[in-house]
Amino acid sequence: MSNKFTRYILFAMVLGIVIGTAIYQYLPDTRAEVASSINLIAMLFLRLIKMIIAPLVFATLVGGIAHMGSGSKLGRIFAKTMGWFITASFVSLLLGLVMVNILKPGANFPGTLPAATQSTGLPVSAFSLEKFLTHLIPTSIADAMAQNEILQIVIFAVFFSVAMGAMPERSKPMLALIDDLGHIMLKVTSYVMLFAPLAVWAAVTATVAKNGLGVLWKLIVFMGGFYLSLLILWAILIVVGFVVIGPRYAHLLRLIREPLMIAFSTASSEAAYPKTLEGLNKFGASSRISSFVLPLGYSFNLDGTMMYCTFASIFIAQSYHIEMSLGTQLAMLATLMITSKGVAGVPRASLVVIASTLSQFNIPEAGLLMIMGIDTFLDMGRSATNVIGNSLATAVVAKWEGELAPEHELRPDDVVPPSAIPGEPVPA
Repeated sequence: MSNKFTRYILFAMVLGIVIGTAIYQYLPDTRAEVASSINLIAMLFLRLIKMIIAPLVFATLVGGIAHMGSGSKLGRIFAKTMGWFITASFVSLLLGLVMVNILKPGANFPGTLPAATQSTGLPVSAFSLEKFLTHLIPTSIADAMAQNEILQIVIFAVFFSVAMGAMPERSKPMLALIDDLGHIMLKVTSYVMLFAPLAVWAAVTATVAKNGLGVLWKLIVFMGGFYLSLLILWAILIVVGFVVIGPRYAHLLRLIREPLMIAFSTASSEAAYPKTLEGLNKFGASSRISSFVLPLGYSFNLDGTMMYCTFASIFIAQSYHIEMSLGTQLAMLATLMITSKGVAGVPRASLVVIASTLSQFNIPEAGLLMIMGIDTFLDMGRSATNVIGNSLATAVVAKWEGELAPEHELRPDDVVPPSAIPGEPVPA
């Protein structure tokens, strides 16, 4: 089934490019309306994903933490996870900085630059510790779930799980109920993912029909440089995976092909979350680890987005011929390292982060207008990279904690549910 699903996704992407190009070429007067109508299918799929994300994250996370045992173990896993996230974010930001200085895609920008005073319409505001901390804590768990604020759901789930651990006898019925909810949500997820190929076709068709592939040529140097940088980042992540995990890391790469393609074609990391979680469990990562690390990764470990922030920011400075010393660029890197962690759940987060950073370094925010038209094509690469980074982080933490089941104990179709003990996979 897995190989068939992968072929369906690939076929949907190719068909989307063909039909989208035909619409763009032969329906110039109505292509925007047609693209909007087709995109409705993709939007409905993403809404289905959003519908299941909150209960899936809550049930798997609470179930996983409750089975961890001591609070000290939770603290140790959290410290290892955040250490990995901070290191990965720094490497991604630094790679983007190095590559944009080597390639200099903005040095001879052929197009017309937007006026420096022109507004992008993005909600730009300076980062503050107060905003970041208040965003962490939900005013209402119902509101956090309604808004799909994953980080806030994680915070509440941790408190809830610790409280359950402090009352083991009273918590048994509730834990059984949450474990059942986790199994049910995984089943619901399998139903929702049946619509993925159709959604992929709609997303690709709508994007190409609206913009045409020709729009890419206007910024081909910028896009080519960015995707080359992404490939280098992929190579680094894959090499690290083989070094830390060993040869079996190749198995994980095969298991995340589907979420990779879903993330790439829909330009949404969130859409790939259920399949990524499933792939990690099939790989042998304990669900108590994957259900904790993966949601955190969606807020703190967006490797593709990190690299894009430095690459795009310096590109805009180059386009406006603004000289930036090494010290200033490193200061920008440090600023992005902090501000990027405070916008979890913000729509078009990378653009908001870049716009905020540009204003702090006296670089025209209007420069973003050059790349906003192709942002969907860029977001495809960013989203796929985020999937690789988060799946690697989860597998590594599981390895460090000794909660990565030996490969010989796994069967190809094994899926580890939230209540399963590591090393004792339960068939789905």
